[in-house]
Amino acid sequence: MSSAKLAGWLTRIIGACMMAAVIPGCIENNIPYPRIQPDFLTMEAEGLLKEAEIDVTNRMVTLTFDETVNIKAVDITSYTITEGATITQGDLSRPIDLSNYYICALTLYQTYDWVIKGVQNIERYFTVENQIGASVIDVGGRRVKVSVSSTGGGLANVKVLTMKLGPVNSLTTPDLVGETIDLTHPVEVTVSSYGEDAVWTIIGEEVESNVQTVRADAWTNVAWVYGAGIDGADNGVEYRLAGSQQWIKAPADWVTNTGTTFYARLINLNPETEYEARAYGDDEYGDVVRFTTGSIVQVPNSSLSDWSKNGAVWQPWAEGATPYWDTGNKGAATLGQSNVVPTSDTSSGTGQAAMLQTKFIGVGIIGKLGAGSVFIGTYVRTDGTNGVLSFGRDFTERPTRLRGYFNYKTALINKASSEFQSLIGQPDTCIVWCALIDSPEPFECRTNPKNQSLFDPSASYVVAYGKMQCGENVPQYIPFDITLEYTATNRRPRYLLVVASSSKYGDYFTGGDGAVMCLDDLELMYDY
Repeated sequence: MSSAKLAGWLTRIIGACMMAAVIPGCIENNIPYPRIQPDFLTMEAEGLLKEAEIDVTNRMVTLTFDETVNIKAVDITSYTITEGATITQGDLSRPIDLSNYYICALTLYQTYDWVIKGVQNIERYFTVENQIGASVIDVGGRRVKVSVSSTGGGLANVKVLTMKLGPVNSLTTPDLVGETIDLTHPVEVTVSSYGEDAVWTIIGEEVESNVQTVRADAWTNVAWVYGAGIDGADNGVEYRLAGSQQWIKAPADWVTNTGTTFYARLINLNPETEYEARAYGDDEYGDVVRFTTGSIVQVPNSSLSDWSKNGAVWQPWAEGATPYWDTGNKGAATLGQSNVVPTSDTSSGTGQAAMLQTKFIGVGIIGKLGAGSVFIGTYVRTDGTNGVLSFGRDFTERPTRLRGYFNYKTALINKASSEFQSLIGQPDTCIVWCALIDSPEPFECRTNPKNQSLFDPSASYVVAYGKMQCGENVPQYIPFDITLEYTATNRRPRYLLVVASSSKYGDYFTGGDGAVMCLDDLELMYDY
């Protein structure tokens, strides 16, 4: 380069630098920070009864303790959070008070508040002679309400049989067990534990009848009727079609007695039908309650016969139809081909079924093991080589079982994450599970270890859950029947979840390359 050209080039460079120095306001960074929610991934504490429940949607960690723990001074022994995140509010290095919500702020580009909630299972009870029904124990208001029969001496002379209102190591003053008290006016006791005193108020109520019909929870072909009466009486439930004159006594094996309370599980009812029911105790009857049963609802494409294709991605819905089911194929197709495909090998010999395959997806040694999965919900997005899935569709009925047909060819587990290395060489296991939940939104499943969120059957939002799994070869289709276990009969779900996978631990990228499951003809059942 000539000296003249070099001088001109330097002049232009210097001029540009001077211009940049003069007008810095004209240059701005328009690249936004990424929006990544930092999460708690694990948490351990002294005295936990079960693993921490981590709800990433509502940003809440629920810790459940036994009653020997001082919930006002909980030791958090360990926790993990999203890589790169920091705690900018809240101190988990010292005991925290979980008698109320504890707020922690996690920061990664932006700041998100998380709630740590403590739940303590303290067994509380209060019983007296001639009691009708169970005592109502209001923990928040520190009140006990007990109903007694007017024919057994009334409220003026009530003998206390049992009492426990605090944790196992608490002291109650005065100790009323074995004493006769006057409940024509409230009685106060003081419960002392962990250096603190709490005053509880016991209130009595006199009732004319020795039996009460408490409530009826109507499902579709089933209803649960609850009653209260005197312990030791012949307690039960009668029911009939609304408008009928003939009462039907629930058989004894339909009735469960728990002392002063009892309930009957009525089965073989008609859907969308009005019934009446009443509790009885010996020769007395409670009030009549009316209820209407629900509907029989089946999910779209429950036979898994309808399929379409978008490029290399097989989709479990017909062309132009509204999706209800989805698969992990969008993630699998980023490294290879769909590992959930339609098959003409069906349980009935007609139509199509779903074939779920576990296989290494990638090129050479680049890639990872992918388990074939089909589920009710939506594949949301691919996070690197991981998936983000939305499990669940709107559903408010209460089925009792999920049944269907499957066959399975297992394979020896040859790929495993660090926590499942001990499974290497063992036969793989397929799984089908069904759940009903009442959370505000469908469950978001994330398989990325950095922000992993996997479904927990024991979570507080789970209304019902059941599963089937198999770890051996099943060459021909056989039926399966999953019974749904409900946490309560009066909880109404918001979403139905059904998930099937050719490898039980596929969420952890653990399984046997070559395991294949075929799934066909699913049906929700509504009776027992």
